[in-house]
Amino acid sequence: MKNTKINILLLLVAFIPYFIFAQKTVKLKNETDSISYAFAVSLATQIKKDGVDNINLKVFNKAFKHALNEKPLTIDANQADKILEKNKIKKSNMTAQKNLEEGKTFLEENGKKEGIVTLESGLQYAIIQQGMGGVPTLESQVKTHYRGTLIDGKVFDSSYDRGKPITFPVTGVIKGWTEALLLMKEGAKWTLFIPADLAYGTRGAGGVIPPNATLIFDIELISIEK
Repeated sequence: MKNTKINILLLLVAFIPYFIFAQKTVKLKNETDSISYAFAVSLATQIKKDGVDNINLKVFNKAFKHALNEKPLTIDANQADKILEKNKIKKSNMTAQKNLEEGKTFLEENGKKEGIVTLESGLQYAIIQQGMGGVPTLESQVKTHYRGTLIDGKVFDSSYDRGKPITFPVTGVIKGWTEALLLMKEGAKWTLFIPADLAYGTRGAGGVIPPNATLIFDIELISIEK
């Protein structure tokens, strides 16, 4: 599997110049052309996802030709896999640190705004609508509607968009949610501003929440189910 991954990566070199230098649309004359183009797009997209954004095309071309012609490699497939994994971790750590700093700055500025409450844990909230019902406990199941966004406004999840609220145990969600739910009354609508350590931390989530991301949730506590 590792060797296959590296060989596929090397194969991409045949297509990269088209992405970098081509000014005209590539003409696809037959099925082979279409498959080749689609394969190149898929591989290029995957490389970007893996955090590889700086490629020396001369070195890349040589490695591709050597691998294709089964000539001795300066770096074998196993070594190459380790290098790529190391680069991926490095990029992830850099992203995590950047997100942590941006989140800290965001929360510091947000906390100065009128109507924002900052708790000792670092959780911030704004009350959009007061609730009139009961308050959940750690043993409660609650029904909620919510919309989650990153600090740049990108929506990563929304029960509103799905048109269906979700029911879950108060202790079955991220720490920031649990802390807020224990303060809310049925019928309340709050906006939560959750620091990374009360959300998904360094691991992120589902490929849509990056590491150390500060999250914003519009949350509506519809009812306490039990």
